[in-house]
This record gives sequence, structure tokens and C-alpha cells, in this order.
Amino acid sequence: MSGLIKPKEFDWKDSNLALFGSETETTVKKDSALTEPAWKDAGKKVGLQIWRIVKFKVVAWPKEDYGKFYEGDSYIVLNTYKEEGGDQLLYDVHFWIGKYSTQDEYGTAAYKTVELDTLLDDVPIQHREVQGHESSLFRSYFPKIELLKGGADSGFKHVKPTEYRPRLLHFHGDKYGVHIKEIARNRSLLDNSDVYILDMGLRLLQWNGKGSNKDERFKAQRYMQGIVEERHGKPKAEVLDEGAEDGDFLRQLNEQHEEEHDFVAADRTVELFRLSDASGSLNFSKEKSGVVRRSDFDTKDVFILDTKSEVFVWIGKETTVSEKKNALSYAHLYLQKTDHPLVPVSCLSEGRVVKAFEAAIAA
Repeated sequence: MSGLIKPKEFDWKDSNLALFGSETETTVKKDSALTEPAWKDAGKKVGLQIWRIVKFKVVAWPKEDYGKFYEGDSYIVLNTYKEEGGDQLLYDVHFWIGKYSTQDEYGTAAYKTVELDTLLDDVPIQHREVQGHESSLFRSYFPKIELLKGGADSGFKHVKPTEYRPRLLHFHGDKYGVHIKEIARNRSLLDNSDVYILDMGLRLLQWNGKGSNKDERFKAQRYMQGIVEERHGKPKAEVLDEGAEDGDFLRQLNEQHEEEHDFVAADRTVELFRLSDASGSLNFSKEKSGVVRRSDFDTKDVFILDTKSEVFVWIGKETTVSEKKNALSYAHLYLQKTDHPLVPVSCLSEGRVVKAFEAAIAA
């Protein structure tokens, strides 16, 4: 199709994230955060809150859609909790970036995450999450995560049934959890050890591969029933077993499919970097590789710990304003030059206990 411009996969990862450490970032103050309507009830009580970035604005995401993420969008997820026996509200704030989210959406999500952090008196631990590379903490919030193609505005609720774009959902897992992901409607992607649902708006076909397990089949059937109820009983739902009158299902799998990039680190050696302006200007340098110990961290500087599956930005209590405000930017720029630019990033202050960080360092 001539003239068709396809969105670039993970286009935002090549941005310079100039927002952080810039004049724009320094204007993020608590007073301005108080004027953001979306933050009116943010972090007031224990629980999960999610917002979607829509044209540079923060819009509340419906609670019934918690766990659904569209690959063309960006989201902010706030988890408010209390430690056992404690009274203080604590927070983890994540900005989630879809595969085809734009640099503008990514920048807005990052900016607004800083704004929310400021509003909550810098108590939250900030996290960057990327589609398909989410941290275990992020995944723990949801009974299931659905990764869906397009943007939220392309969903069934926003288009006429006759204009609905068919989608293929892949169900893979076991009794410990079934993962749901929208994939291209391409026959070559079928794995007969799994289950799939072809959603055509007013017609739903569940295809059970010969080797699929009961957990996948049950989860898919429950999911399909949920769609029917959500659409007020209008769709017709059918269950097909592989090889048994599944020709109509297979004929619909005629969509082109692009190979996905892996973005997994080839070298798994843990590395520690220091960000310091002790010399009069910011200097980013490798501190060590291999075993990293608690004693390797200096309260006067920022450190970036790369475990190759996750990155932690550790901010010492005595860091300068320049070091602190540039910490996330340097982590982002560092990851751009690696073979694993999409791993989760967590930004935490000295003294905060984070299980994943504690597990990555030696005593």
C-alpha cells in the first residue's frame, strides 16, 4: 500500500530524553502538580490507579480495563500501599510504554511521572516499564495482563461492529498463570500446544490446539464469555478443536506478520556505573563489573546498576541537585547503547528497600 506510513517499533527508545535535566524538568514543582486534574485523588488510599496518556493529557483508565494495555499507547500506574504494621502511605509509580508508543507519549508519561512523584513528596519509587519486558513487580499487580494491538481508540467500544478490526488472542501458560497477548492473524504463528481466540467483533472463535492444557482452555473460555457479556450478549461464540471443522478459523489468518526483535543481553555480567559532578561537571563512568556489594555505593553520588535483566538507578542521600535530576536521563542514554535497551528501570533513593535490588547485590 503506497503512502502508508507504519509506526516504528520502539521508536521512543532512540529519543534523547532531553526532558530530564533540562529547563523544562526543573519547572516541575508541587504547585503545578496540584493543578493537574488527574492527580486529584492520586495516592490518597491503598490500591491501584491507572491513567493513559492521550494527546499530552493524563486520562483515567477504566477500572474494568485494568490489566489491558494497547501497544500504541503509554500509561502511568500508581500502586499505593502500607508496609506491615506501618501507617505511612508508600508508592510505586510506573510509566508503561507500548511497542508503538510515540516519543511524545513516552516523554509525556515520563514528565507526568516526575510530576506525580513531586506531588507525593518524592516518596514513590519510579519505574519505567516496556511492553513485553515488564518487571515482576509490575506483573504482580494484575491477575492477567493483556497486550493488545493498536490504541485504545481502536477497541470495540469505540468503533461500529461492522468496522471492527479482527484480532487474534494467544493464551499460553499453566496453573500458575495464563498469559494473554494479541498477535498477528497469521497461520504460521499458531502453536498447537496453546489456545487462541479469533475476535471478529460479533463472532468469536476459540481454537484449542491438540496439545493445549486445561488451564489455557478454561482461561480462554472464561475470557470469551466475558467478551460476550461486555458486548451485551450480541456476539456468537464457538469453541473449535484443532482439525475439527476449524477451516473457517484458519481462513481468517491471512494477516502479514513481522519478526519481533529479541533485545536480550548477550553478556549477563552485572555492571555498576557512577554519575558524579565532584569534578565540577557531570561524569558517567564504569565503577566495576561482576559481584557488586553494598559497600560499593557512595551516599554522595548516583549509581546505575545494570543486572542485564533490570536496571536500578540508586540515588544517594547526599547527591547534588544536578546528579539527581540527571539520573534517569543517564540511565536511558546508557541503555540506548546496549543490546538490551528495553529492560525495566527503577529509580530509588538510598534507604528504600526493594527486593529485586537487594537480590542483585551482595552483602
